[in-house]
Amino acid sequence: MKTVTASLFALFILISCSQSKSDLGPAPVSDNYSEEIDLWVDDRIETLKEPTGWMRLAGMFILDEGVNSFGSGPDQDVQFPEETLPAHAGTFTLQEETIKFNAANGISITHNGEQVSDMVIFDGVNAPALGYGHLEWYVIQRQELIAIRLFNKQNPKVDQFDGFGRFPTDPKWSLLAQYEPNPTGSTIQITNVLGQVDEILNPGRLTFRFNDKVFTIEALDASDDRLFLVIGDETNQTETYQAGRYMYVDAPDESGRTVIDFNKIYNPPCAYTVYSTCQLPPSQNRLDLSITAGEKRPVNWTGL
Repeated sequence: MKTVTASLFALFILISCSQSKSDLGPAPVSDNYSEEIDLWVDDRIETLKEPTGWMRLAGMFILDEGVNSFGSGPDQDVQFPEETLPAHAGTFTLQEETIKFNAANGISITHNGEQVSDMVIFDGVNAPALGYGHLEWYVIQRQELIAIRLFNKQNPKVDQFDGFGRFPTDPKWSLLAQYEPNPTGSTIQITNVLGQVDEILNPGRLTFRFNDKVFTIEALDASDDRLFLVIGDETNQTETYQAGRYMYVDAPDESGRTVIDFNKIYNPPCAYTVYSTCQLPPSQNRLDLSITAGEKRPVNWTGL
């Protein structure tokens, strides 16, 4: 009797899931949908061009244990771009995942607008930013690697940037999706462009239907009531960035429904700067589908 009951329960769950996905397909869009996407694109462009937006990245310098000299001189351990800093500007001392900064004599380096001669700029958690002229930098950690991430706020090419090539906006790529939560604390292995593998929170998966075929995407945890998706698709071979694209979706409602709008899928930073450490799509998110929506592969972009 227990076996029969368990089997009936499993059948009920299966039928319920099937019913919950049977009406998946295009999501309703507003009458001014194209204008809404245009506004989203404009906002993305402005975000990329912010003083410390991804397009302002000018360097990533891995630190060695001990004292690391820095400046624009060729003899420095950390060599900033030419003519951005004095030849020798100071030192970064890395000791047991703590980094202390010391400025060279006569060099005016600031933190929050105030000149500082020395301070801890990384303690394993906090990474306050330093500045010099139109430069700003702070520490990032990627597993065993600890590095200085540098931004150059003065970049005429970035100032003139008006967006990546895009597929035409098409409402057919705005799709209803059904969310299925994973057990609390579930993770998924994600590899980044450095070859490092991290266990990332994997709260659940999204299922959608396109042209009568069902697809599933594993979601990564994100803040602000959103889910983060790292997706590969067949267009990566020809028209879109080879290593996949990113997007966010709103957290599902009480019934588990949300919308995946592929018109908002976008290039990861590593598509246009060598100084990022992008996550790559897991095998589960490499879709047998050509997503002819969103941003195309950057062409001839060297915005450094």
